[in-house]
Amino acid sequence: MTAFFKNLFLYSTGYTYSNLSRLFLRLFTGIMFMQLCIRQVLSFDAIVPSFTGFLGMSPEASMTLLVALELLCAVCLMLGFLTRLAVLFPLGVMLFAENVVMSSSTPVTDSLFNFAPGYPVMFIGIFIYILLAGPGKISLDYIIAAHFTESRADEQVIDNA
Repeated sequence: MTAFFKNLFLYSTGYTYSNLSRLFLRLFTGIMFMQLCIRQVLSFDAIVPSFTGFLGMSPEASMTLLVALELLCAVCLMLGFLTRLAVLFPLGVMLFAENVVMSSSTPVTDSLFNFAPGYPVMFIGIFIYILLAGPGKISLDYIIAAHFTESRADEQVIDNA
């Protein structure tokens, strides 16, 4: 019996699966964010009339651009391609969503963001973690970086990722 606890606590504490964990977190977050984008596409006609355009674009063009960028960032996040850049836009969207959810409740925001006020905060926390921790070794970023290393110092930096 003591051997079981020794294996469970002593030997397993030194083994971490940080790269696999980062892959899982990227896939989970990307799928969840993509699900949110699909919900926006399905209720596009209900959202557009109350959506204000930005950068001088019409509400339809603005909403289309917003959804396309969210989908692109979700795919890049899942693949681990330009991960730290791909997290910035969804992080901004979730900060805006938390502001909208906490400040007002309209039928459109309720249909678009039909979640508890803490839901965007969950995304914000995950996006900040991914921004700080990076994509890990199971990503396209790592494969590209490993391909372009020329010196031993660069290899050391990549291996410590």
